[in-house]
Amino acid sequence: MDRVDELVAAWQAELPGAATVELEIVKRVARLKHRIEEATQAVLGGYGLTYADFDVLATLRRAGAPYRLKPGRLASLSSLTTGGTSNILQRLTSAGLAEREPDPADGRSSWVRLTPEGVRLTEELVAATGRAHRDLFADVPGPAAQTLAGLLREVLLALGDRPGPSRADR
Repeated sequence: MDRVDELVAAWQAELPGAATVELEIVKRVARLKHRIEEATQAVLGGYGLTYADFDVLATLRRAGAPYRLKPGRLASLSSLTTGGTSNILQRLTSAGLAEREPDPADGRSSWVRLTPEGVRLTEELVAATGRAHRDLFADVPGPAAQTLAGLLREVLLALGDRPGPSRADR
């Protein structure tokens, strides 16, 4: 039994209709998300960064050279609000990890780009968080991890989670 089994058993005794497979999914995914975020934040805290900071840095790095995106596209790809992204960009710019540059093709628009230090640090963070995640899942057998990844994909696709627009706006 895991903690979710204990919770479901308690609901089964108190309010049987609440003890559903959907409750099990929601609670297990939430617990897994929490464990992953703990492992990730343990790494990021050592760099003085938040998960949102890392999300923006990683989104820019993942965009490919020249590691730049329009602010709206960056917000969309990192699942942040434009206001939240703006605040993060101010911090990252102050830290010398990102910079804004005007769009010569559109004077009303700008680009957000990783600096060389931002690229270097992001690659270091990706490696460090990857190690933390491997450590977290070290006791999960490889085939079980592969099966879980596939099942989660099926569930997300069934819920309508599809890729966004192409990698335009770089």
